[in-house]
Amino acid sequence: MTEISRPDITIAAIHGKAPRIHESAFIAPGCRIIGDVEIGPEASIWYNCVIRGDVNRIVIGACTNIQDGTVIHCDSPKPQRPEGHATIIGADCLIGHMAMLHGCRLEDRAFVGLGAVVMDGSVIESDGMLAGGAMLTGKRIGAGQLWMGRPAKFARDLDEATKAANQAGVCGYVQNAKDHAAALRGA
Repeated sequence: MTEISRPDITIAAIHGKAPRIHESAFIAPGCRIIGDVEIGPEASIWYNCVIRGDVNRIVIGACTNIQDGTVIHCDSPKPQRPEGHATIIGADCLIGHMAMLHGCRLEDRAFVGLGAVVMDGSVIESDGMLAGGAMLTGKRIGAGQLWMGRPAKFARDLDEATKAANQAGVCGYVQNAKDHAAALRGA
């Protein structure tokens, strides 16, 4: 893990817990990363995202991209749920622009569309997809399923071509992050 100190982003400890960011991760200008947050190798956190691990932990896996304007938070412990809800995001996930993730779990290769909301206790299994603008409220999207709507409901199973296209998008974001990092360094 590397320490990042730049005037165009905020990375701060709270309650004795500081973000842990892999040295190969890309953090774009305007990001705010606070508290118990772990960001894995070749993950990318795009412009103006807020990732706030002040009341529980947040984990973002390898090669996952968190696109512009996304907000990620977690749920604090409560008497009926002493552990609260951490936000755990696996590897190779695509999180669309301006999504909101709160106290949820995304398994490897999950997809969250633009402007979608994933609420406390929700789970998106591997290769599961929540459509743009949808809201998932405490439910589980099964592996390889597409859910849509507010509240989100099962729409259909994804075909192999869609799953492959999503993973091609992950690879594209890994490269795009390297290109943006180089541009920001003036290279």
